[in-house]
Amino acid sequence: MTFEDHPELTEYDPSDRPLRGRKRTIATRVFVVVALTALLLPGIMLTISIQTDTASYTCSVYARHYQPDSVGSSARFELFAPAGPGWQCYALNTEGDTTFVAPLGLIPSAPHALP
Repeated sequence: MTFEDHPELTEYDPSDRPLRGRKRTIATRVFVVVALTALLLPGIMLTISIQTDTASYTCSVYARHYQPDSVGSSARFELFAPAGPGWQCYALNTEGDTTFVAPLGLIPSAPHALP
């Protein structure tokens, strides 16, 4: 089989640009990134919301139990905390100062007895 058998291929040069253009490739990549973001972002947002609510509730229980004179509690996520990375529980007093109560860990759970 030669080019003479197929007259439509007589001017074809294999070193020409590819059949699919660059614009189509970029558009496909953008679409994939947008689609993955649309799939993953709601799950990440929901997980953060649930962890924040759980940490706040658990911290309020710990603050009432271990610091009964406190006026409130605060749960914060800290990467460089003395107890290690994760959620940390603080009790608030009337002057606005905070007192460390308990580490809640990377994934906060329901309240349990602390040593």
